[in-house]
Amino acid sequence: MRPLVEPVASLAPEELIRTARHAVLTGIGEEGQRRLAAARIAVVGAGGLGSPVLLSLAAAGVGELVIIDDDTVERTNLQRQLAHRVADIGTAKTASAARAVRDLSPLTVVHERNLRLTSDNALELFAGADLVIDGSDTFDTREAVAASAEALGIPLVWGAVQEWAAQVTVFWSHPPEGYAAVVLGDLFPPGSAGEPPTCAQVGVLGSLCVQVGGLLATEAIKLVTGAGEPLLGRLVIIDALRARHDVLPLAGARRP
Repeated sequence: MRPLVEPVASLAPEELIRTARHAVLTGIGEEGQRRLAAARIAVVGAGGLGSPVLLSLAAAGVGELVIIDDDTVERTNLQRQLAHRVADIGTAKTASAARAVRDLSPLTVVHERNLRLTSDNALELFAGADLVIDGSDTFDTREAVAASAEALGIPLVWGAVQEWAAQVTVFWSHPPEGYAAVVLGDLFPPGSAGEPPTCAQVGVLGSLCVQVGGLLATEAIKLVTGAGEPLLGRLVIIDALRARHDVLPLAGARRP
């Protein structure tokens, strides 16, 4: 798939050193790193999935990150939300996550949006974003994120974790030629999902959040740079208890 983002003209000398292992990596290279530096990615949620996503994208040298979350850090978050520390308890997750991003990648521009995403403000929050990553934890928010990404025609990298299980995929209402549009409704037809139990009710494996957040960040990096094949039209299902990873096709998708 062609790269999503045009590259910046050059990288700062310190950034060339910091990201040197990407410069020799097939599929990224120096040009791909300049594409990452030009990218603006909106991340919904700075919790169990958003934390590893933000840390991974910051380490990768993404140029701009928009962090959207209205929650504050609680002690129970620290089992899985690795962007936050004990000293952050009681502070806004956007502020804590922004600090972690800046510590890893001082040249990354961070936009803190300490508010709840809704169908009324999502389009404004995603303005200028090249893609969106959804790490939210309610289906109402997921539907608002998906509807806005569909309206804007930008890719949505999507993941969900509960207990020992997870799902990861990419939705895109206006993909490049040769790819069929795949949207949230292809996985969950309207009205079919309901509201799953919260992690407070059934629990969630902290290390699985890190694994899935890494997958979400990898899909974003692939889309930005044009490396490999995205998960568009394919759903990864992870059963951590049985060490199984299955990949299923989503309706309507075709590969070039």
